[in-house]
Amino acid sequence: MHTIPVRLNHASYDILVGAGVFAKLDDHLQAAGLKGPFLIVSQPRIFKAVGRGLQKKFPVILIPDGERAKTLVTVSRLLDRMVALKLTRQSTVIALGGGVVGDVSGFVASIYMRGIPVVQVPTTLLAQVDSSIGGKTGVNHRVAKNLIGTFYQPSLVLSDPLLLKTLPDREYASGLYESLKYGVIRDPALFEDFERNVAMFLKRDPEAIGRLVARCAAIKADVVMADEKESDLRRILNFGHTVGHALEAAAKYQRIKHGEAVGYGMIAAARISSSLQKLAEPERARIEGAVGSISRLPALNGMNSKAILKALHHDKKVRDGAVHFILPREVGKVEITPNVPLEILRDVVKEMLDESKRISRPG
Repeated sequence: MHTIPVRLNHASYDILVGAGVFAKLDDHLQAAGLKGPFLIVSQPRIFKAVGRGLQKKFPVILIPDGERAKTLVTVSRLLDRMVALKLTRQSTVIALGGGVVGDVSGFVASIYMRGIPVVQVPTTLLAQVDSSIGGKTGVNHRVAKNLIGTFYQPSLVLSDPLLLKTLPDREYASGLYESLKYGVIRDPALFEDFERNVAMFLKRDPEAIGRLVARCAAIKADVVMADEKESDLRRILNFGHTVGHALEAAAKYQRIKHGEAVGYGMIAAARISSSLQKLAEPERARIEGAVGSISRLPALNGMNSKAILKALHHDKKVRDGAVHFILPREVGKVEITPNVPLEILRDVVKEMLDESKRISRPG
């Protein structure tokens, strides 16, 4: 088992990564000093796959499957249930699911009685390497993703590679795109692992995945400890997310998964950086090649560049009226770049849309 400590001024917790940590949920809750009454928040498909037996121990509430659950309506339903269960300030919410469950559960825990503990038990690769760590919580608004939320750190994160065995291939690949992000922003050796032997990760070997999750989690923990509330350094974790979030919003959070959108976003960022002569052509080709080696990205049929560019300007990364991009300078190094010329951005988005319609599989 890997233990990655996260130590902040007002919050300290551990990320535990390893096969079998979920089976010892009770032990880990006790060791972390967390008390009931507990509430498990999950989604129907996830709970059916991995949650058997938990209903005998804990009350459970299931929120709708998919991104459509990330609404204030869902938050209100959860708060009603928490009041009915008489949860106290010492109670604990357990988020059993992917990024949607983690974001919604964390947000609800942060506002119930001005904050009660939340434990993240991520059941997707994407959530294990990224969204379960660092305390970002929230729900979507119709104009932009994650527009309503808080920074609220979990009390414990349990990442078990065995929970990924039943994950659909497309959902699993979505997590690999997010994992690759860490290689581009900070870990050239991790990036080279994808280049040399992406098949090792695609096989879902628990040991290999455990190492991958621990490596990504350690990078994110390090960045979060240096910049918890995204005032500067933490913004590098948004690599691929600027165009990625805009694609999700333009698709009305349907048809394209978050990790796939990040895959497209990394390609867009590499091309923008190349156009600005910040990234050498061989490095751009490496990044695009690594993204392509994971899986075929879904076609972007029905999307248009106007809708994507409009969504970009509603993004949280807009500062002083300008969209800030995280652009690669080389594999392992990125920089925050404001004021990307609109014509470059428009050309890159249009080129990407045209290519995806020609060569990608149907969405």
